[in-house]
Amino acid sequence: MLRILIAAAALSLSFVLTAPPVAAQAPATPPLFATTKVEGTENVYIFRYQNHQAMFIVTPAGVIATDPISYGRPQAAKVYIDEIRKITKAPIRYLIYSHHHDDHIAGGNLFKKEGAVIVAHRRAYERLFQRRNPDVILPDQIVDGQRTIILGGTRLDLVYTGRNHSDSTLVMFLPKEKIIFAVDFNSLGAMPSRLAVNDSYPEEWQASLKRTLGLAWERMIPGHPGPGGRLGTRKDMEQQLQVLTDISAEVKKASETGKCFDPATKEVRVPQHATLSNYEQNIEWVIHRWCGYWGRGI
Repeated sequence: MLRILIAAAALSLSFVLTAPPVAAQAPATPPLFATTKVEGTENVYIFRYQNHQAMFIVTPAGVIATDPISYGRPQAAKVYIDEIRKITKAPIRYLIYSHHHDDHIAGGNLFKKEGAVIVAHRRAYERLFQRRNPDVILPDQIVDGQRTIILGGTRLDLVYTGRNHSDSTLVMFLPKEKIIFAVDFNSLGAMPSRLAVNDSYPEEWQASLKRTLGLAWERMIPGHPGPGGRLGTRKDMEQQLQVLTDISAEVKKASETGKCFDPATKEVRVPQHATLSNYEQNIEWVIHRWCGYWGRGI
């Protein structure tokens, strides 16, 4: 009997050790688009299409929409408007461009047909006028330093905090809700992407982050979904400022010893920030851009 029990135990142990592992479930694919109301607000919504996001605000007097996000996907603007119409039949009064890059602002023609007044920074107008992309509608009104829109009891401040990822970025600030919509110059827990730094303005970017932190906001709606779809925090922006500040200091030292662009792009690192998402993927691009500034003045 003892031999039988030992043999049975051995067989059981062998099964445990050799049984194939249970396959991990693949993460669920998010739907193509989604509209969500921002928690704790009465009228602020996020429209997401694939990996781009826009904010819109519903008031009794009409809707303030932002970024049509229809670059390479013309259907997105129609879906965006259809999603607004599920919530309200009020007219779309304004469409505000966050900055001049096509991936965020292409597709405004349908909003124009709805009667929206298109608003953007002066530099965005100048750049769009030069290019005349038929998919991007020229702004009707321009902003230099700051403008306030009050519609249906909601106040929205359009604030130019300086050059950063672009030279035409408007921060959209809802003072009552303490929310900003800020696009592409504040990555949430991540190293800035290669696209974010290609035509960026080192040092001025840091100054823009500081000015944006000077506004009395608590939550940030990003132009691309944050980790898990979460909103940004002041801590995220403080972290981004520190990342760029540390990179700038290290690249400046490398430049002073003649290492820009190479070997600085391979050698300069900020290991204290190595846990950031996409650190390895993007660090060389960021170093290269800051080398352009410190090493060539461009």
